[in-house]
Amino acid sequence: MMCLDGLRVLDLSIYIPGPFATLMLSDLGAEVVKIEAPAGDPLRGQPPFDSDGVSPFYKLLNRNKQVVTLDLKSEAGKAALEELVRGADVLLESFRPGVLERLGFGAARLREINPRLVHCAMSGYGQTGPFRLRSGHDLTYIALSGGLALTGPRERPMMNFPPLADHAGAMQALVAILAALVRRGVTGQGGSIDVSLFEAALAWQYMPLTLGRRPGEAVTREGDLLNGAAAWYRIYRTKDGRFAAFAPMEEKFWAAFCKAVERPDLLPRHADPFPQTALIAELEEIFAGRSLQEWDDLLGPADCCFEPVIDPADVPDHPHVRERGLVKVADGPDPFAEILLPALFDSQPPPPRRPMEKVAVETVLAAWGKPSVPGGLPRDSRRES
Repeated sequence: MMCLDGLRVLDLSIYIPGPFATLMLSDLGAEVVKIEAPAGDPLRGQPPFDSDGVSPFYKLLNRNKQVVTLDLKSEAGKAALEELVRGADVLLESFRPGVLERLGFGAARLREINPRLVHCAMSGYGQTGPFRLRSGHDLTYIALSGGLALTGPRERPMMNFPPLADHAGAMQALVAILAALVRRGVTGQGGSIDVSLFEAALAWQYMPLTLGRRPGEAVTREGDLLNGAAAWYRIYRTKDGRFAAFAPMEEKFWAAFCKAVERPDLLPRHADPFPQTALIAELEEIFAGRSLQEWDDLLGPADCCFEPVIDPADVPDHPHVRERGLVKVADGPDPFAEILLPALFDSQPPPPRRPMEKVAVETVLAAWGKPSVPGGLPRDSRRES
């Protein structure tokens, strides 16, 4: 039995953050029904595309789910959603602040329909504040959080990939929903949660924001031990043009490296002041003397916090990844790789995911023991891999 077996989740979100959060809930056993407008989730139409013209990322984020089309501007669509809300435990949505209320499903109305409902509203900047209605995407959220200013080489900031705020926001929503469900188990009451993607990224900036308040200690790109100032925490190019991640922060790991490369003279250099420009130049020359495979053969057994920078296509075949069993791949005309919830329960990974399933709203309501409401899709259980 999974942790959330029997839990019913309505997902009214689009793109990455909300669907990723509810995908994690489904990995934990929740039943997730995704409600889409007649035009569908816009992620469907963003490249790359499978042979059917649909984005594989849309399919991956919505595996394990039933997808229902509802026009929430119509009376039939609103009536159907109201019945779904009565039988749901969680509703996650990503409308701009105020939109759901204009549709007749504001926080107060949701509590009236179902006092036990946990309602999580995800938005760019939150439900209050001067930026509540401001447009944005992952890049702009990270920029405003201060994190983008410190990412990349000294010359200019560099974008994150994959999107940081989107996934941080998803995990923040997941944690908050689970906490609200625990509280509901005590009080019997649901509640409203306000999750901001910007603030999810901001929550990770406690180091630079604290240093920024201290005269002379503000961080710059390549100015801190964690973003390029330390020779022993950097990425180095190897003889064959590939790259190695090198991170012997502790002196014992630095000593192991010095021993492996037969350079005892480098031992005291670990304490060189930041930025360690001269030591960086020396290590660049050292790493340029061998291929990545040669470095892996030498430093892998040395236990000095070294790993090759490997291509994403090679990750599923890594022996450690295979042993843990969280990455599932499928070949064929539309190959894909998915990563299950990164948590093993009782030594077992989550069960394999099912393809998303398009169904009529009547199908969901019948399974939930609710009266049928007109306005759903034609009865259709076609699956998308």
